[in-house]
Amino acid sequence: MDQPKCPECGYDYPYEVDDALWHCPDCEHQWNPHEVASEASLTALDANGNLLSSGDSVIVAKDLPVKGAPKPIKAGTKVQNIRIVEGDHNIDCKIPGFGSMALKSEFVKKA
Repeated sequence: MDQPKCPECGYDYPYEVDDALWHCPDCEHQWNPHEVASEASLTALDANGNLLSSGDSVIVAKDLPVKGAPKPIKAGTKVQNIRIVEGDHNIDCKIPGFGSMALKSEFVKKA
């Protein structure tokens, strides 16, 4: 395996701590390069068929009711720095005024 760069700071010379972990002496970040590669390969499609990936910004396409909340998430709400995950609700994000949420990619548009 080629020597990976640090996923946090991009440092070129991290070192291997053990068989699974790498350590960056510049920013002190530790990671498993196999987990980072699998997370980077996750993608989803928005309501218009555009490809979404982790770190993108999206806009909610329609009002979304939230269980236990007095009001829905309004259409047009911008959500920044999404994270693509596996499952039915394939977007993890923090929505202003609501906190951490899991959304379906079919109800958002890429910003």
